[in-house]
Amino acid sequence: MNKLFIPAPPDATSSLITPSTLSRRHFLGNLTLASGALLLGGAAPPLAAAPSALQTQVSTLVKRMRAEGRISSSERTSWSIYDFSTRQKLVAINEDIPRQAASMIKPFVAQAFFYLADRRRSGPQFTSSVRDIMEQSIRRSSNTATNELMHMVSRANGNHGPQDVERVLKQYAPGVFRETSVVEYIPAGGRTYRNRASAHDYSRFLFALWHSRLPHARDLRDIMGLPNHDRITRGVSSIPAHVRVYDKTGSTARLCGNMGIIECQDSRGRPRPYTFIGIIERDSRTESYTSWITARSNALRSVSNLVYLYMKNQHQLV
Repeated sequence: MNKLFIPAPPDATSSLITPSTLSRRHFLGNLTLASGALLLGGAAPPLAAAPSALQTQVSTLVKRMRAEGRISSSERTSWSIYDFSTRQKLVAINEDIPRQAASMIKPFVAQAFFYLADRRRSGPQFTSSVRDIMEQSIRRSSNTATNELMHMVSRANGNHGPQDVERVLKQYAPGVFRETSVVEYIPAGGRTYRNRASAHDYSRFLFALWHSRLPHARDLRDIMGLPNHDRITRGVSSIPAHVRVYDKTGSTARLCGNMGIIECQDSRGRPRPYTFIGIIERDSRTESYTSWITARSNALRSVSNLVYLYMKNQHQLV
Protein backbone atom coordinates (compact mmCIF):
# COMPACT_ATOMS: atom_id res chain seq x y z
CA MET A 1 0.00 0.00 0.00
CA ASN A 2 1.45 3.33 -1.10
CA LYS A 3 0.39 5.99 1.35
CA LEU A 4 1.17 9.61 0.72
CA PHE A 5 1.79 11.49 3.94
CA ILE A 6 1.06 15.17 3.61
CA PRO A 7 1.70 17.25 6.71
CA ALA A 8 -1.02 19.62 7.78
CA PRO A 9 -0.25 23.29 7.18
CA PRO A 10 1.22 25.05 10.21
CA ASP A 11 -1.30 26.42 12.67
CA ALA A 12 -1.82 30.10 13.36
CA THR A 13 1.06 31.61 15.35
CA SER A 14 2.34 28.13 16.24
CA SER A 15 5.85 29.29 15.37
CA LEU A 16 5.58 31.78 18.22
CA ILE A 17 4.69 29.23 20.90
CA THR A 18 7.48 28.21 23.25
CA PRO A 19 7.50 26.15 26.45
CA SER A 20 7.68 29.36 28.46
CA THR A 21 4.29 30.47 27.14
CA LEU A 22 2.62 27.25 28.23
CA SER A 23 2.29 25.50 31.53
CA ARG A 24 4.75 22.66 31.96
CA ARG A 25 1.93 20.13 32.12
CA HIS A 26 0.29 21.55 28.97
CA PHE A 27 3.57 21.61 27.07
CA LEU A 28 4.49 18.04 28.03
CA GLY A 29 1.00 16.85 27.18
CA ASN A 30 1.21 18.39 23.72
CA LEU A 31 4.69 16.95 23.26
CA THR A 32 3.43 13.48 24.11
CA LEU A 33 0.53 13.80 21.67
CA ALA A 34 2.83 15.05 18.94
CA SER A 35 5.27 12.16 19.44
CA GLY A 36 2.47 9.62 19.33
CA ALA A 37 1.01 11.11 16.18
CA LEU A 38 4.35 10.99 14.40
CA LEU A 39 4.83 7.35 15.36
CA LEU A 40 1.42 6.57 13.87
CA GLY A 41 2.26 8.35 10.63
CA GLY A 42 -0.04 11.31 11.24
CA ALA A 43 0.56 15.00 11.47
CA ALA A 44 1.44 16.38 14.87
CA PRO A 45 -1.39 18.38 16.43
CA PRO A 46 -0.62 22.09 16.65
CA LEU A 47 0.12 23.63 20.01
CA ALA A 48 -2.65 25.76 21.42
CA ALA A 49 -2.42 29.39 20.37
CA ALA A 50 -4.40 32.53 20.98
CA PRO A 51 -6.92 33.40 18.25
CA SER A 52 -5.51 35.62 15.51
CA ALA A 53 -6.82 39.12 14.94
CA LEU A 54 -8.62 37.88 11.82
CA GLN A 55 -10.30 35.03 13.70
CA THR A 56 -11.64 37.52 16.22
CA GLN A 57 -12.95 39.70 13.40
CA VAL A 58 -14.62 36.75 11.64
CA SER A 59 -16.21 35.58 14.89
CA THR A 60 -17.53 39.08 15.57
CA LEU A 61 -18.96 39.37 12.05
CA VAL A 62 -20.70 35.99 12.29
CA LYS A 63 -22.24 36.97 15.63
CA ARG A 64 -23.48 40.22 14.10
CA MET A 65 -25.01 38.36 11.15
CA ARG A 66 -26.77 36.05 13.58
CA ALA A 67 -28.17 39.05 15.44
CA GLU A 68 -29.38 40.48 12.14
CA GLY A 69 -31.01 37.19 11.10
CA ARG A 70 -28.64 36.64 8.15
CA ILE A 71 -27.56 33.40 9.83
CA SER A 72 -30.07 31.64 12.09
CA SER A 73 -29.22 30.96 15.72
CA SER A 74 -29.93 27.27 15.03
CA GLU A 75 -27.54 27.05 12.08
CA ARG A 76 -23.99 25.81 12.54
CA THR A 77 -20.98 27.28 10.81
CA SER A 78 -17.34 26.38 10.14
CA TRP A 79 -14.59 28.73 8.92
CA SER A 80 -10.97 28.17 7.92
CA ILE A 81 -8.42 30.61 6.48
CA TYR A 82 -4.80 29.73 5.73
CA ASP A 83 -2.17 32.22 4.52
CA PHE A 84 0.39 30.52 2.26
CA SER A 85 2.77 33.49 2.46
CA THR A 86 3.17 33.44 6.23
CA ARG A 87 2.35 29.73 6.57
CA GLN A 88 -0.19 30.53 9.27
CA LYS A 89 -3.70 29.30 9.94
CA LEU A 90 -5.44 32.60 10.54
CA VAL A 91 -8.95 31.28 11.21
CA ALA A 92 -9.99 27.90 12.59
CA ILE A 93 -13.59 28.01 13.81
CA ASN A 94 -15.32 24.62 14.23
CA GLU A 95 -12.72 23.41 11.75
CA ASP A 96 -12.63 19.72 12.73
CA ILE A 97 -16.38 19.08 12.85
CA PRO A 98 -17.62 16.93 9.93
CA ARG A 99 -20.43 18.68 8.09
CA GLN A 100 -22.56 17.86 5.07
CA ALA A 101 -20.31 18.06 2.05
CA ALA A 102 -22.95 18.64 -0.65
CA SER A 103 -21.17 19.39 -3.95
CA MET A 104 -17.91 20.29 -2.22
CA ILE A 105 -17.22 16.53 -2.24
CA LYS A 106 -16.83 16.62 -6.04
CA PRO A 107 -13.12 17.61 -6.18
CA PHE A 108 -12.48 14.78 -3.68
CA VAL A 109 -14.12 12.34 -6.10
CA ALA A 110 -11.89 13.62 -8.90
CA GLN A 111 -8.86 13.25 -6.63
CA ALA A 112 -9.76 9.63 -5.88
CA PHE A 113 -9.85 9.00 -9.63
CA PHE A 114 -6.43 10.60 -10.03
CA TYR A 115 -4.96 8.39 -7.30
CA LEU A 116 -6.12 5.28 -9.13
CA ALA A 117 -4.95 6.60 -12.51
CA ASP A 118 -1.53 7.51 -11.12
CA ARG A 119 -0.81 4.73 -8.62
CA ARG A 120 -2.30 1.58 -10.14
CA ARG A 121 -1.12 -0.14 -13.29
CA SER A 122 -4.61 -1.32 -14.08
CA GLY A 123 -6.21 1.91 -12.97
CA PRO A 124 -8.46 4.10 -15.10
CA GLN A 125 -6.93 6.40 -17.69
CA PHE A 126 -7.22 10.17 -17.58
CA THR A 127 -8.46 10.89 -21.08
CA SER A 128 -9.94 13.98 -22.67
CA SER A 129 -13.42 12.50 -22.21
CA VAL A 130 -12.76 11.95 -18.50
CA ARG A 131 -11.55 15.54 -18.20
CA ASP A 132 -14.80 16.70 -19.77
CA ILE A 133 -16.72 14.67 -17.19
CA MET A 134 -14.67 16.26 -14.39
CA GLU A 135 -15.33 19.72 -15.77
CA GLN A 136 -19.05 19.00 -15.85
CA SER A 137 -18.85 17.67 -12.29
CA ILE A 138 -16.85 20.52 -10.78
CA ARG A 139 -17.45 23.58 -12.93
CA ARG A 140 -21.08 22.85 -13.84
CA SER A 141 -21.74 20.90 -10.63
CA SER A 142 -23.34 18.08 -12.60
CA ASN A 143 -24.55 15.35 -10.27
CA THR A 144 -24.80 12.87 -13.17
CA ALA A 145 -21.15 13.47 -14.09
CA THR A 146 -20.09 13.13 -10.45
CA ASN A 147 -21.89 9.81 -10.10
CA GLU A 148 -20.22 8.62 -13.31
CA LEU A 149 -16.81 9.44 -11.79
CA MET A 150 -17.76 7.67 -8.57
CA HIS A 151 -18.72 4.57 -10.55
CA MET A 152 -15.35 4.70 -12.35
CA VAL A 153 -13.54 4.81 -9.01
CA SER A 154 -15.64 1.99 -7.59
CA ARG A 155 -15.19 -0.29 -10.60
CA ALA A 156 -11.42 0.12 -10.31
CA ASN A 157 -11.44 -0.59 -6.57
CA GLY A 158 -13.56 -3.70 -6.08
CA ASN A 159 -16.97 -2.30 -7.07
CA HIS A 160 -18.20 -1.75 -3.50
CA GLY A 161 -20.09 1.45 -4.26
CA PRO A 162 -19.52 5.11 -3.29
CA GLN A 163 -17.55 4.04 -0.21
CA ASP A 164 -14.70 3.17 -2.58
CA VAL A 165 -14.07 6.90 -3.06
CA GLU A 166 -13.43 7.28 0.66
CA ARG A 167 -11.34 4.09 0.77
CA VAL A 168 -9.04 5.33 -1.99
CA LEU A 169 -8.61 8.78 -0.44
CA LYS A 170 -7.77 7.35 2.97
CA GLN A 171 -5.49 4.69 1.51
CA TYR A 172 -3.25 7.21 -0.20
CA ALA A 173 -3.65 10.34 1.94
CA PRO A 174 -5.05 9.46 5.38
CA GLY A 175 -3.51 12.59 6.86
CA VAL A 176 -5.58 14.81 4.56
CA PHE A 177 -9.04 13.23 4.43
CA ARG A 178 -9.44 12.61 8.15
CA GLU A 179 -13.09 13.57 8.67
CA THR A 180 -14.24 12.71 5.14
CA SER A 181 -17.07 10.21 4.76
CA VAL A 182 -18.41 9.18 1.34
CA VAL A 183 -21.40 6.87 1.63
CA GLU A 184 -23.83 7.79 -1.14
CA TYR A 185 -24.10 8.56 -4.81
CA ILE A 186 -25.84 11.88 -5.36
CA PRO A 187 -29.54 10.99 -5.49
CA ALA A 188 -32.06 12.26 -8.02
CA GLY A 189 -32.93 15.86 -7.30
CA GLY A 190 -29.52 16.50 -5.71
CA ARG A 191 -30.66 15.90 -2.13
CA THR A 192 -27.29 14.69 -0.93
CA TYR A 193 -26.96 15.01 2.84
CA ARG A 194 -24.96 11.97 3.95
CA ASN A 195 -21.49 12.59 2.51
CA ARG A 196 -19.46 14.60 4.99
CA ALA A 197 -16.14 16.40 5.42
CA SER A 198 -14.66 18.97 7.77
CA ALA A 199 -13.38 22.43 6.96
CA HIS A 200 -9.97 21.17 8.07
CA ASP A 201 -10.12 18.39 5.45
CA TYR A 202 -10.80 20.98 2.76
CA SER A 203 -7.95 23.11 4.12
CA ARG A 204 -5.48 20.21 4.06
CA PHE A 205 -6.65 19.22 0.58
CA LEU A 206 -6.24 22.75 -0.79
CA PHE A 207 -2.81 23.05 0.85
CA ALA A 208 -1.64 19.84 -0.83
CA LEU A 209 -3.29 20.80 -4.13
CA TRP A 210 -1.56 24.19 -4.24
CA HIS A 211 1.84 22.66 -3.49
CA SER A 212 1.33 19.88 -6.10
CA ARG A 213 1.57 17.16 -3.48
CA LEU A 214 -1.34 15.30 -5.04
CA PRO A 215 -1.31 13.38 -8.34
CA HIS A 216 -2.57 15.46 -11.27
CA ALA A 217 -2.72 18.53 -9.03
CA ARG A 218 -2.24 20.86 -11.98
CA ASP A 219 -5.11 19.26 -13.89
CA LEU A 220 -7.42 19.56 -10.92
CA ARG A 221 -6.36 23.17 -10.24
CA ASP A 222 -7.07 24.02 -13.87
CA ILE A 223 -10.58 22.60 -13.61
CA MET A 224 -11.31 24.22 -10.27
CA GLY A 225 -9.98 27.51 -11.66
CA LEU A 226 -12.49 27.72 -14.51
CA PRO A 227 -14.99 30.59 -14.07
CA ASN A 228 -18.10 29.62 -12.13
CA HIS A 229 -20.64 31.09 -9.73
CA ASP A 230 -18.39 31.10 -6.70
CA ARG A 231 -19.20 32.80 -3.39
CA ILE A 232 -15.61 33.73 -2.53
CA THR A 233 -14.79 36.37 -5.15
CA ARG A 234 -17.85 36.88 -7.36
CA GLY A 235 -20.10 39.56 -5.95
CA VAL A 236 -17.53 40.51 -3.28
CA SER A 237 -17.10 44.28 -3.46
CA SER A 238 -13.48 44.51 -2.32
CA ILE A 239 -12.04 41.78 -4.54
CA PRO A 240 -10.78 42.96 -7.98
CA ALA A 241 -11.84 41.10 -11.12
CA HIS A 242 -8.26 39.98 -11.85
CA VAL A 243 -8.05 37.90 -8.65
CA ARG A 244 -8.34 34.21 -9.50
CA VAL A 245 -10.09 31.56 -7.42
CA TYR A 246 -9.81 27.76 -7.51
CA ASP A 247 -12.93 26.54 -5.79
CA LYS A 248 -16.04 24.40 -5.40
CA THR A 249 -19.36 25.49 -3.97
CA GLY A 250 -21.85 23.32 -2.12
CA SER A 251 -25.59 24.01 -2.16
CA THR A 252 -28.56 22.07 -0.81
CA ALA A 253 -31.66 23.00 1.16
CA ARG A 254 -29.61 22.19 4.26
CA LEU A 255 -26.17 23.55 3.42
CA CYS A 256 -24.42 26.51 1.84
CA GLY A 257 -20.66 26.35 1.50
CA ASN A 258 -17.60 27.21 -0.55
CA MET A 259 -14.00 26.12 -0.36
CA GLY A 260 -11.17 27.43 -2.46
CA ILE A 261 -7.81 29.09 -3.00
CA ILE A 262 -7.65 32.81 -3.76
CA GLU A 263 -4.67 33.77 -5.92
CA CYS A 264 -3.72 37.42 -5.64
CA GLN A 265 -0.55 39.52 -5.84
CA ASP A 266 1.07 42.26 -3.83
CA SER A 267 2.31 45.61 -5.15
CA ARG A 268 5.64 44.02 -6.11
CA GLY A 269 3.99 41.31 -8.18
CA ARG A 270 4.63 38.53 -5.68
CA PRO A 271 1.92 35.86 -5.30
CA ARG A 272 -0.04 36.02 -2.03
CA PRO A 273 -2.43 33.05 -2.13
CA TYR A 274 -4.67 32.00 0.73
CA THR A 275 -7.46 29.52 1.34
CA PHE A 276 -11.04 30.28 2.27
CA ILE A 277 -13.52 27.73 3.58
CA GLY A 278 -16.96 28.75 4.80
CA ILE A 279 -19.83 26.39 5.66
CA ILE A 280 -23.35 27.12 6.94
CA GLU A 281 -25.37 24.03 7.86
CA ARG A 282 -28.90 23.41 9.15
CA ASP A 283 -30.63 20.26 10.45
CA SER A 284 -33.73 20.35 8.27
CA ARG A 285 -34.59 21.46 4.75
CA THR A 286 -35.46 25.10 4.35
CA GLU A 287 -38.96 25.78 3.08
CA SER A 288 -37.74 28.71 0.96
CA TYR A 289 -34.66 27.43 -0.84
CA THR A 290 -34.02 30.36 -3.18
CA SER A 291 -34.19 33.08 -0.54
CA TRP A 292 -32.30 30.96 2.02
CA ILE A 293 -29.41 30.00 -0.26
CA THR A 294 -29.14 33.58 -1.54
CA ALA A 295 -28.97 35.01 1.98
CA ARG A 296 -26.40 32.44 3.14
CA SER A 297 -24.32 32.88 -0.02
CA ASN A 298 -24.21 36.60 0.73
CA ALA A 299 -23.18 35.82 4.32
CA LEU A 300 -20.22 33.85 2.94
CA ARG A 301 -19.39 36.80 0.68
CA SER A 302 -19.42 39.14 3.67
CA VAL A 303 -16.85 36.99 5.45
CA SER A 304 -14.78 36.67 2.27
CA ASN A 305 -14.85 40.45 1.90
CA LEU A 306 -13.57 40.86 5.46
CA VAL A 307 -10.81 38.30 4.87
CA TYR A 308 -9.65 39.91 1.64
CA LEU A 309 -9.46 43.37 3.21
CA TYR A 310 -7.39 41.89 6.03
CA MET A 311 -5.05 40.18 3.55
CA LYS A 312 -4.86 43.37 1.48
CA ASN A 313 -3.69 45.29 4.51
CA GLN A 314 -1.21 42.60 5.54
CA HIS A 315 0.36 42.07 2.12
CA GLN A 316 -0.35 45.33 0.22
CA LEU A 317 -2.42 43.50 -2.38
CA VAL A 318 -3.23 45.14 -5.70
